Amino acid sequence: MLLPKIERFLRDSGMPWTKFGRLVAHDPRLVHDMRLGRTPRPAMAARITRFIAAYPESLHAR
Repeated sequence: MLLPKIERFLRDSGMPWTKFGRLVAHDPRLVHDMRLGRTPRPAMAARITRFIAAYPESLHAR
């Protein structure tokens, strides 16, 4: 599931969920809507995954 990965990323990075949505999808409500059941299309899911993977490596070492 994608949402648990996002939640873990937000917790580990300290990034606000609105900023994450703006940076990934130009949509500050992305995470909020996903928490309410929104399912991103495959292209958006891939974009989210790439963003998390590309974030500074020091974050992933925690």
